[in-house]
Amino acid sequence: MPQVITNNEDLRQLAMRRAPRAIFDYVDRGSYDETTLRANRADFDAIQLRQRVMIDVDQRSLRTTLVGTDASMPVALAPTGLTGIMHADGEILAARAAQAFGVPFTLSTMSICSIEAVRAAVMQPFWFQFYVMRDRGYAASLVERAKAAQCSALMLTADLQVLGQRHRDLKNGLTVPPRLTLRNLLDIASKPRWALAMLRTPHKSFGNLSDALPAGGKGLSTLSEWIASQFDPTLSWRDVEWVRSLWPGKLIIKGILDPDDARHAVDAGADAIVVSNHGGRQLDGAPSAISVLPRVVDAVGTRTEVLLDSGVRSGQDVLKALALGARGTMIGKAFLYGLGAMGQAGVTTALDLIRKELDVSMALTGTRDVQAVGPQVLWRP
Repeated sequence: MPQVITNNEDLRQLAMRRAPRAIFDYVDRGSYDETTLRANRADFDAIQLRQRVMIDVDQRSLRTTLVGTDASMPVALAPTGLTGIMHADGEILAARAAQAFGVPFTLSTMSICSIEAVRAAVMQPFWFQFYVMRDRGYAASLVERAKAAQCSALMLTADLQVLGQRHRDLKNGLTVPPRLTLRNLLDIASKPRWALAMLRTPHKSFGNLSDALPAGGKGLSTLSEWIASQFDPTLSWRDVEWVRSLWPGKLIIKGILDPDDARHAVDAGADAIVVSNHGGRQLDGAPSAISVLPRVVDAVGTRTEVLLDSGVRSGQDVLKALALGARGTMIGKAFLYGLGAMGQAGVTTALDLIRKELDVSMALTGTRDVQAVGPQVLWRP
């Protein structure tokens, strides 16, 4: 009997069975002792919703706009590195699912499928996530490629100047393409569906960076070493102003946890910010994104749009983030579990689970329009 998928955890369990262990752990785990990873979920769970009754909640609407983009619900797919090894052609499949569902998709600089390959596969422009690398000339060339692909927003990730250690990736020896050790070969052999799909696709390495990696990245024992050699710890707000000068469209800054940084981002020209702790994958011991959201919203007021990611797995999580001041949310792990479980159909399933739960939870809190969600839907003891 086919498995009945009722929530994101069902997709997670299915993806765990279908993706190689090193790749699943890369998606699933966090940095150091994973206290921030756990806090992301615990703090969402601690927020209670206010049940209301005898209110007309017929004709509900989940439609909104996110950074100038029409969206069928206040959710966007977050930029996730190595999406194309969670499932062959993963970025293309996720972008197609997002387009069909009517929500924004964000392509990572660290994608397996290139900007050009993803743009050729979809009708609608997408957002492009950008790292400022040591080689400013190469960084500028990525911005030019995003322009050529007609990307509707550029998302600058600010919280990865130095890589937080992810113990599981080091222990698994994660590389791209996966290193063929005896342990990995046995693991891959137990995942024939994944292996056959990866053999067939031409997309197997960093599509956006194939001409930048020295000797194709050979000689570097882990992905972490490669990233550490490329990203720039000298990054400052002056560099954000430089990016703003190169990019004429919407600029989003992702990785904000502090009210002061939120104000700096607005001053540097950000059209939107993403309150995020990188999914618990960077500074372990940092607070959850949802717990700092109200302070960040208070700091910027109406000067910029505020999105939130890190820990969003359900429609109720989306509702709670909106109630605390976010315009919308981004999902990373949630859609990657769907992708690993069932490819494009799994991403659609992940989005549909969120849509249905958001819709029902709005109704049960007495809300018909997602744009009217506010603190009134939360229980305040």
